[in-house]
Amino acid sequence: MKSGLMFVKLVNPCLGEGALYLFNMCPQQLFEIKVFKEKHHSWFINQSVQSGGLLHLATPMDPLFLLLYYLKKADKEGKFQPLDQVVVDDMFPDCILLLKLPELEKLLQHVTEEKEIDKKKYYKYSKEKTLKWLEKKVNQTMAALKTNHINVGARVQSSAFFSSHQVSSDKEEDYICYAHGLISDYIPKELSDDLAKHLKLPEPSASMPNPPSKKVKLSDEPVEAKEDYTKFNTKDLKTEKKNSKMTAAQKALAKVDKSGMKSIDSFFGVKTKKIVGKI
Repeated sequence: MKSGLMFVKLVNPCLGEGALYLFNMCPQQLFEIKVFKEKHHSWFINQSVQSGGLLHLATPMDPLFLLLYYLKKADKEGKFQPLDQVVVDDMFPDCILLLKLPELEKLLQHVTEEKEIDKKKYYKYSKEKTLKWLEKKVNQTMAALKTNHINVGARVQSSAFFSSHQVSSDKEEDYICYAHGLISDYIPKELSDDLAKHLKLPEPSASMPNPPSKKVKLSDEPVEAKEDYTKFNTKDLKTEKKNSKMTAAQKALAKVDKSGMKSIDSFFGVKTKKIVGKI
């Protein structure tokens, strides 16, 4: 096998779609690629500025999550099969690299039942073993969150949209919910729901309304006025003014003799200049 790093496209075990991974040939190790992207971001490289600003992060990933996707898919046939018949994908042919990972048989013991016939091993997905293995993953994630002093209580309540009485004040439950959410990014939705039941997590309230959309949906239809503003003409406004109650100061001002007074508008009008000259 060739040595070095190789980018490969494999299935995303959560979505069932293609995703980019990094495979280290020697030693054989799998990394997931996360892309950090901002709208306005650039890099300073030497004396130049490079637009784009994408940041690719490669982090080690347990390959059993990818193998689990194929094992669960093959379980629909309900029989034991050799691994090279389980991990087959026409869309992502590089999946055969997973079969060359070290200690593969040891990994499979966590999620499969195993049989050996004529010195050849056959595997079948085990839901019971898988849930126990995923529970260990949740516990490991919880320990990492606590070690790094990451506060998850508020995040759990907002992301799960639980009612206030459903969210326990017990920090341990918050960590379990948050860790379950992180692990769910690597397993199918159906298995995530089974894991939540296995961990006895609270279910979101069915009576709670959906959170409001962050985007306002724009309509192509013209906006109609709810009132006919043409009804209010000048006469209506004058009549309304007369009928309205006057203050004491307004009444006193009304009694003042205004003869000989200039209108305030006259101070702001345009002055006409007299041009004197011969015609």
